[in-house]
Amino acid sequence: MLSIAERAAAPETLPTPSAGGLTWRAWTRQDVPALAELMRTVQEADGRDWFTSPGEVAETFDVPVFDAATDTIVGLDADGALRAYAHVEQFPTDGVTTLRVFLHGGVHPTHRGQGIGTNLLAWATGRARQALAASGTDERLAGLPGRISAHIEDSDPAERHDLLRAGGFEPVRYFANLLRDLSAPLPVIGLEPPLRLVQWSEALDDAARLARNDAFRDLWGSQPRTAESWRAYRSSFAPQWSFLVVDESVRYEGSEQEHPGDPSVPPGTPYVVGLHMAGRYEHDWESQGYTAGDTDLVGVRRDYRGRRIAAALLSHAMHVFAGEGMQYAVLDVDTDNPTGAPALYARLGYTKNDGSTMYAIEI
Repeated sequence: MLSIAERAAAPETLPTPSAGGLTWRAWTRQDVPALAELMRTVQEADGRDWFTSPGEVAETFDVPVFDAATDTIVGLDADGALRAYAHVEQFPTDGVTTLRVFLHGGVHPTHRGQGIGTNLLAWATGRARQALAASGTDERLAGLPGRISAHIEDSDPAERHDLLRAGGFEPVRYFANLLRDLSAPLPVIGLEPPLRLVQWSEALDDAARLARNDAFRDLWGSQPRTAESWRAYRSSFAPQWSFLVVDESVRYEGSEQEHPGDPSVPPGTPYVVGLHMAGRYEHDWESQGYTAGDTDLVGVRRDYRGRRIAAALLSHAMHVFAGEGMQYAVLDVDTDNPTGAPALYARLGYTKNDGSTMYAIEI
């Protein structure tokens, strides 16, 4: 079998975009306000009602695997205004079974139709291939499969789908965005002892991460989170809306027990078996036309499934959301989720609002 370095077929040098007469360079932190403004303009033109906030752009610079000099590019017009961008998102490789790189990018509506998007995709795909090839220097990773992927929203123009297909990408997965009207009667679902629902806390954060890693091991495309990557992208994290379920009958011996070499969770820490991590995206409420509590992540350890833990977490979250005046509960789901999650959400009253498609090149 060829190594990832050979399979990635990485270019020695990246093709600098030439279309549209723009000047190209890497992102800087000083670009954050202008990048957020450009992304919002692109997303509005694509028909979206949710947007990338300045805080979300800023936190990109602090994720565990990020080098602005090599993984970002932005195009400026003659007046110095930002008109196009791309970002190649890499992920930690600790314990993974698939090497992944995710592509982001867009072109200002006034500069579309000039080939800039095609140029950007070629640059980003080339950079992604370089990143995957670099993994081959670690013999533990050299034989792993690789994936270059990008998301397209259902509301995005058809040209975005065409662009990705022309670039060698194929649709591989479909996701649904679900809403639950909180003005309708809310379920009350409890837990049987020794299970107990508790508020998220910093002291239990890494225990929640380990529960998440176990819960998502059999979900397509999921890879384990490291302590660093688990804490990334939290500019909209809502700790007051985040909850955990612990098993009080277990004397947990700590993370070393299930992940040798990982001392992040000391012995005696409550054993987290389920988690609900939420986000508060206030910057989207006006454009969406409603307020919402977002379930960014819900999961249950595999040995604890079938005990209504996810249902209890979601029903509790609904009551908390409604108590703070939210009109809807929101979450996303893989439509082919093998755990029965789509059926659970339907029973709890969630209905589809919109969706997205993941395109990928498998390597």
